[in-house]
Amino acid sequence: MNIPNNVKYTKEHEWIRVEGDVAYVGITDYAQEQLGDIVFVDIQTEGETLAAGEAFGTIEVVKTVSDLFMPVAAEVLEQNEALADQPELVNQDPYGEGWLIKVKPAADADFESLLDAEGYKAVIE
Repeated sequence: MNIPNNVKYTKEHEWIRVEGDVAYVGITDYAQEQLGDIVFVDIQTEGETLAAGEAFGTIEVVKTVSDLFMPVAAEVLEQNEALADQPELVNQDPYGEGWLIKVKPAADADFESLLDAEGYKAVIE
């Protein structure tokens, strides 16, 4: 299982990777494996500012729909348009091509409350 060190994690299995003044958010390798084949990603929050823990969308697999939660307070700048035609990218490359949203973290975004790779390993083991 892939648990990169260059991202932070939530206990709800989302990850966030900061690049300059923006950040990318997705679900972890563990989450996509537990969910199974992803058939649809629904994100209706583009342009909204959400608090940490608020749902920013849903991810649909054959038998269920799961909420997606913001790791930190941030404005949703864009969603990964490639997922409209290829939702399986989340399964194939959850930390790369399968990212879900690009956000602008709030000035008071609490990255310290997130888990590092070792902390996340402890949650899933």
